[in-house]
Amino acid sequence: MYEFAVAPAVTSLRRRGVEITEVVPASLAAELELEAGDRILRVNGRAVRDYLDFRFQTGGETELVLEVRKQSGEDWELEIERDEGEDFGLGFEQIVPRQCANECLFCFCKGNPQDARPSLFVRDEDIRLSFLYGNYTTLTSITEDEMRRIIEQRLTPQYVSVHAMDLKVRAYLLGVDEKRADISEKMKRLLDAGIELHAQVVLCPEINDGEILRRTINDLAALHPRVKSVAIVPLGLTRYNTDARLAPVTPEFCRRTIREVSAIQKQLRERLGTTFAFLGDEIYVKAGRAVPSRKHYGDYPQIEDGIGMVRSFQNDFAALGRRLERRPPALEVAAKLDGTVMTGTLFAPALKNSIERINARFGTRLNVVAVENHYFGGDTSVAGLLTGGDFLKARESVRGSFVVIPGSAIKSDEDVMLDGMTLEQLQREIGLPVRPMDFNAFARMIKNADVGC
Repeated sequence: MYEFAVAPAVTSLRRRGVEITEVVPASLAAELELEAGDRILRVNGRAVRDYLDFRFQTGGETELVLEVRKQSGEDWELEIERDEGEDFGLGFEQIVPRQCANECLFCFCKGNPQDARPSLFVRDEDIRLSFLYGNYTTLTSITEDEMRRIIEQRLTPQYVSVHAMDLKVRAYLLGVDEKRADISEKMKRLLDAGIELHAQVVLCPEINDGEILRRTINDLAALHPRVKSVAIVPLGLTRYNTDARLAPVTPEFCRRTIREVSAIQKQLRERLGTTFAFLGDEIYVKAGRAVPSRKHYGDYPQIEDGIGMVRSFQNDFAALGRRLERRPPALEVAAKLDGTVMTGTLFAPALKNSIERINARFGTRLNVVAVENHYFGGDTSVAGLLTGGDFLKARESVRGSFVVIPGSAIKSDEDVMLDGMTLEQLQREIGLPVRPMDFNAFARMIKNADVGC
């Protein structure tokens, strides 16, 4: 059962220093005649690898020496005195992610169509992105330099894909040998240095569920509060996943998992004062069960991993309704809204329930459309993986004068979706204004009847 194959690490060429992409007018950087395209190589003699290094090495320092390579190729050395806390007014190039060297059994990249955009095949394994955005790393190939950097620069919290505390099972899931799979000493070193960790388990039926999952939760709970939480999310299979070792996540599997984990959660709340181990929303939805209450999630430590998003939305939407009721003019504005809100099949039932209440109370005419994911297929149901083609296939269900789609379906730095279709193209094909929105923008739209926000 526990066969593995080790893939080589993916590397990329990296130029020295960090490139400046923006200089704020009238800022300290502008006074120093720094320009977009210049590269900062060193601060006080220490090499700069990225903007995190620059931020760390300049933080709190009032006297600095910057070594800069101008876009022209000329090297400058700048001796600077600045006020405490004074901002440079610089923008920097994005971090180029360090690539994963594992061959994870369940890796979503293996479920991409062959003609997918190249960016969908990037497997990041970067402790910087873990700190900045909550991306998960496995720590299997973390270098000594990266370990020191986390501790020295206080890159806390870190998010770690544990998957199983049973070493044999973890090695099998990650596609590495047991020596690499063993991160116990690395975790101990980080925890002893005061670095907080959040853990993740991608739950694969018949591999790391049942007794293996129970042990994983309890072993990690023994490290609380330094290990702050565990997210348990279900395996996601697209129609391109053909590995026979992976079994689909069924409603019955989800119901069984809820029963087993609920008992553990109760014990943890009594012992630790926190739920600690949280099931992904998709598990409750697939099981046909209501998501837990607000109290269950505490401060939502893993909401970016789909833990508590449905509950948070429902509570925020209920609060929006109460605000509208306290503002009669807003009711008149809201009543003018007549359009369609498109989302994934996972979130559609909760959204439809909330929207129907708003329609009934305030006279809005908002139509919810559950969009099937044809691009990835399988059991892919989250809104963020919908594509332009998926939205177009559901356009016969559109009504009203505008369309709202999930903001998460749009690439963050440009108006394009996972299949390469641009927002402009989608809008032209549907023939109505199409607006990508998160909850805050959606709430503003309802309050202001503004589909242009």
